[in-house]
This record gives sequence, structure tokens and C-alpha cells, in this order.
Amino acid sequence: MTSTPQVILTGFADESANQKTAEQQFSAFAALGLEYYSIRFIDVGNGIKNVMELTKAEINKIRTLEGEYGLNVSSLGSPIGKVKLLDIEDGTKNRFVPFDKYLAKDVNKACELAHAFETKLIRGFSFYHPKGTDPREHISQAVDQLGQIAEACHRSDLTFGLEVEANLIGQNGDILAEIHKKVNHPAMMLIFDAGNLVCQGYTPDEVYDQYMAMKPGMGWMHVKDYKITKPVGEKGHIDEDALKNFVPADLGDSAYERIMRDFASSIPKLEKKLKKRGIPGVFCDLEPHVKGGGQFGGFSGPDGFGVALRGFCRVLDFAGVGYHLRDYDDIIAARGF
Repeated sequence: MTSTPQVILTGFADESANQKTAEQQFSAFAALGLEYYSIRFIDVGNGIKNVMELTKAEINKIRTLEGEYGLNVSSLGSPIGKVKLLDIEDGTKNRFVPFDKYLAKDVNKACELAHAFETKLIRGFSFYHPKGTDPREHISQAVDQLGQIAEACHRSDLTFGLEVEANLIGQNGDILAEIHKKVNHPAMMLIFDAGNLVCQGYTPDEVYDQYMAMKPGMGWMHVKDYKITKPVGEKGHIDEDALKNFVPADLGDSAYERIMRDFASSIPKLEKKLKKRGIPGVFCDLEPHVKGGGQFGGFSGPDGFGVALRGFCRVLDFAGVGYHLRDYDDIIAARGF
């Protein structure tokens, strides 16, 4: 009898905390039964900081708290790749950094942080092309730079995940699949996010097609969904700060049930591939945004995050995909019995 394919549930813990303090984040995740989290924004006593800005003392404090709450980092929720590809004024607030400097400073810092938090995964992006231009015109340069980032991660025994998101070069699955094929590096994988497609106006069938395009290169999945409440026009630049209709995965227009039923058959092979790179399994990383989202993050609150987690668990149950939330056996083990 074939065993049930399993995913590891995790999420962006900052979304679960009203003030984003480490204790709030970790309390919420422990109470929800999660054992992993992705670190992005956090307050360790000196105000809210992006993970890239943390000091050694703050990292050490977080690591101590992780032990107290029984948590491990699944991925570094870095903003790597969310900068302009070209130094061109295009009406956006996106910053430009010369790539050699970016590789030496930001990418290297992300690798150091991944090691500090004992995770093998760095989440990243595919660069902003000038607003109003065709992203496909910039694939060649993006491939060159992403290949160098992948190699830097590989030399550090890490894996770089490229997330699909609006307004970036890799704004859909077709383009990301092309980038992945051209980079052709074992240290670069793709991160599917259905909500980031629906909010651009993709229909459920189109979202599934984009998922299928990304599937050969997928390493893990972000979980958010979106509800289209009015007709959308031609796909193009999205005002991310104006997106208001993120919903749990069982209530949106992504048809997650269909996606996860297909993904179930891919999990065993992907799990084997990931474990060869030192990654514990196939992560499904909740980033629900159910109380709002923008260009660099979102918010769900402890209540919203719980609603989103339970919604996704219903999807997994329907799709026949296994998962584990902490139970009494875990409590007994933690007590040393």
C-alpha cells in the first residue's frame, strides 16, 4: 500500500503577530502546532527589522527563543532580487544597486544569515524590469544575474528559491519556467504562489497552467489565495498596496484543491531531491495576507493566521496530502518522558 505523501507546514511568522515581536510570533506558531517558520520581519527588542538587518546579538536571542518555543527556520524570507534590474527612472520607488555590489554585500549577507539560522533555503525574486516594458525583453540579463546568485548560494551549500510575483520579470509561471531552464543550476528552484497569480487577473484554469509550467522546477510552495470581486482588465503592472481581497486557500479563486491533488503525486520525488540538498522535506509556506498585503509583506494576525492554516489543512485533507501539527506525543517528547 502506497504511503500518503507528506508536506511540512510552515509560514511567515511575522504575519501572525500584531506587533511582530519574536515572542508573539513564536507563541502563535507554537499554539497552532507548527514546528517551522520563515523569518522575514521581527522585533527582538529594538524595533521591527527585516531579517537582513539583524545584529549578531539579535540573532542569538532569536535562536534562544526558537529553542524555548520548539521552532526551526524553514527559509530565510529575504528580499533578494527585489531591486531594479536597470538604473532607469520609471516612476516606482524600487531601488537600484550595481549588481557586483549587490552580490558581494546583500547576497553574501543572506547566505551568512541562512547559516546563522540553520536553514538551507533562501527565498528571493527575479528583479524589477522598468515599469511599462515587456519583462521578456530582460530575461537574458536576469538569467545572468540569477545564475550568479544561485552559484553563490551553491558554494554556501544553500538553495535559492525564485518566487512568482507581480511586477517582477518572473511575474508568471511561463517566464519563471524559462528563466529556470536557462539558469540551469541545481541551487535554484522555483516557488509557486497561486495568490500572486490570481491577483494579477489569472483565472483558475490559467493559474493551473502556470503551476504546470513551474512544476518541473518547483522546490516549495507559498500558500495564499485571492478572491476576484470585479472584472480585471489586461494583465499588467499591479498596485500591490491596493490589493484587498486575499483569502484562505479554501475560499479563493486559485482552485488549490485541483493544484494540490496534482502536486500530491510529485511530492515523493521532490522530497527525495530536496533531502539530497540537506532540506528536510517539501515545505508549504503559509503567507496568507488575510488582513492585508503589499509589496514587501502582509498581515493576518494570530486569528487570521489560524483561519488560513485550518483552511489549507482542509485543502490538504481533500487532496490526500499528509501533514503534522504538534500533538500530545510531541509534548511528552519535549518534557523528556
